[in-house]
Amino acid sequence: MRLLVSALTAAALTMAVLPAKAAGPDGFKENPRDCKNTLQFSTWYRQFKQNAASSGISQRTIERALGGIDFDPSVIRRDRRQGFFAQSFLSFQKKLATNNRVVAGRKKIAANKRAFERAEREFGVPAEVITGFWALESDFGKGMGNLSVLRSLVTLAYDCRRGEMFTEELKAALKIIDRGDLDPAEMIGSWAGELGQTQFLPTRYLEYAIDYDGDKHPNLFKSDADIIGSTANYMKYLGWKAGKPWIEEVELTRDLPWKEADLAIKHPRSQWVKWGVEGRKGQRLTADSLPASLLLPMGRYGPAFLAYDNFGVYLQWNQSLNYATTAAYLATRIAGAPTMLSGRGDIPVLDGNETKDLQRLLTRNGFDVGAVDGLVGEKTRAAVKAMQIKFDLPADSYPTPELLSLLRRR
Repeated sequence: MRLLVSALTAAALTMAVLPAKAAGPDGFKENPRDCKNTLQFSTWYRQFKQNAASSGISQRTIERALGGIDFDPSVIRRDRRQGFFAQSFLSFQKKLATNNRVVAGRKKIAANKRAFERAEREFGVPAEVITGFWALESDFGKGMGNLSVLRSLVTLAYDCRRGEMFTEELKAALKIIDRGDLDPAEMIGSWAGELGQTQFLPTRYLEYAIDYDGDKHPNLFKSDADIIGSTANYMKYLGWKAGKPWIEEVELTRDLPWKEADLAIKHPRSQWVKWGVEGRKGQRLTADSLPASLLLPMGRYGPAFLAYDNFGVYLQWNQSLNYATTAAYLATRIAGAPTMLSGRGDIPVLDGNETKDLQRLLTRNGFDVGAVDGLVGEKTRAAVKAMQIKFDLPADSYPTPELLSLLRRR
């Protein structure tokens, strides 16, 4: 096991988040988006209820939670679209890492001072890190969605694409009801079946949601204390290191060996200093042995960050680089960091169709980029870097029109 907006962006965010999150137990097959169901829903529904009962879920819970629930085709349409992350990092973070969320995060910390202090003491996770996720996932509860989570889970469990995984998520949701933590009527949220203000999938809720307000039942919909403690508990499970940084915006003073700018490559901070990496506004970085990667989400002309070990937790929460970097940056802003620089000049950007074309061409050249979906994930970035080296371009892993043009002519 690995992973886990204002009303305007809540549905769009969740629409793109799920494939990137570690969603449920490992090892489940994911079929192509154009797969077709072969079993009638009524037959599947009857078989699932038998399966749930054999898993120890009470008949009373099964009937309370699932009685009268039917298939929701709108959930499948949303699952197949998945378009929100097909945009540049600067566009993405501008929509989500807003000043309003910075202010709201600081107010939330002040209002829950004791719970945040307890969470940091017990789990090592700072308040601003928790509030950064809280803001992005639901805008502090304003954008959780308005659909029946149980109906969404039933639909996704029946669907051919990730049915095995969501069957386990649906059973976990029933177990949450069975143990008395939530009522079926409370389970209102997004189409993707996530629960509460920091959007835990049910398997994560079942295992990592904790009672932090003393009422003996974790409730991530209504209890700020439970949300704070549970989010910190889950992040510690993902590997958060207490007292360590996660990300830091930096400035690049000159060209450097661009192929070293890679999340898979770490150097002591002293090496980055030698290569001309500085803190914001010319402040010198501490030239110590702390390992860090240079993260360039939009290439060598865009914003630059040093990413530390704890940034890996962000990528486990959500493997989208845009999301992870935005959440980490927002946490630094809540902690008092200045507004992000926009880069060093015009930054070339591929649109979604051009990115798909690039992915197809990379695939023809022998690279595994995963799905041809217009989303620049880890595999696409690795393939881009390899081709940049081949074409003797600065290997910053960022896809550009120049690279696409060269691949088209090959």
